[in-house]
Amino acid sequence: MSRHTLRASAAALALLLPFAAACGTSAKAESASDLSSVTLNVGATGWKNEEAILKFAHLDDTPYKVEWSLFQGGDQQLQAIRAGALDVASSSEIPPIFAAADGKPNFEVVAVQRAATLNQEVVVPKGSEVTDIADLKGKKVGYVQNTTAHYFLYELLKQARLKWSDIDAKPLLPNDGLAALNGGGIDALASYGTSITTAHQQGAVTVGSGKDILSGNFLWSARDTVLESPAQRAATADLIARISRAYAYVRAGRQSEFAKVIAKTTHQPVAQAEKDLRDAQAQQPTQARTVGDDTIASQQKVADAFTELGTLKSHLDVKSFWSRKLNTDLKKAL
Repeated sequence: MSRHTLRASAAALALLLPFAAACGTSAKAESASDLSSVTLNVGATGWKNEEAILKFAHLDDTPYKVEWSLFQGGDQQLQAIRAGALDVASSSEIPPIFAAADGKPNFEVVAVQRAATLNQEVVVPKGSEVTDIADLKGKKVGYVQNTTAHYFLYELLKQARLKWSDIDAKPLLPNDGLAALNGGGIDALASYGTSITTAHQQGAVTVGSGKDILSGNFLWSARDTVLESPAQRAATADLIARISRAYAYVRAGRQSEFAKVIAKTTHQPVAQAEKDLRDAQAQQPTQARTVGDDTIASQQKVADAFTELGTLKSHLDVKSFWSRKLNTDLKKAL
């Protein structure tokens, strides 16, 4: 049975290191048909939505073990992979770019999960004098560094004919950014997910959105040791496919029921949780797909924007850390 064990923090990463290394070593001896001794350490962002939806859809009875670890952002998941503390990470297109920027990544992007680009916004407190992105000039703007928030904020500024240097940009984790917004430490916040949901519950107003800027490609990255093991590869492909099937199960007339699960975890009204769920699945049904030239090109466009911004010091060829090694297994699992 899948189970959630750890919350992300420096201490948690330290605790995970020896365990993750041991699991990666023991699984190598297993064949792809024997998954009973495989344990996958898998990251989740915001809340335990993947674990929760698998349980809801009765698809959590995996023939391998899954240890879920919760993080505030995909950037932290990629840091954990680099540290050897995670086997599989889920993120937007951005975190793998920075995790691979030193040219020596210990992971590869192995699959894509298409998902909605809603709740990716720049928000300001209720009553703010800021009413659009152009008004951010000279303002303190919090953002989640090396994530979708970083990217869509940059693109929104360009659309408003502003440069990054025109704002006082403050890198903050989602929860810290929300606290700073409410406490007056920043004038605006670029963030995503539950932090944006909570911000709206507290009266925040949207002044910019990444909805039409982001591709909707969310990436599954696997540590090299996973890809070296037929059993771990098979387990990873199976898990990604199960998550796709779980979302299809919810879309088949069970949105209202699953919204109750979401609301309990995110502490929002059930009606709002259901609306957000329906809107997201209507915009882009959550489903996995294999690696293709188009998915690699999409991330290259994002990497080039960060090179233009100066956050990346030189051109990064993203195809160097993409792999089709999981395509065959994932096609079968899907």
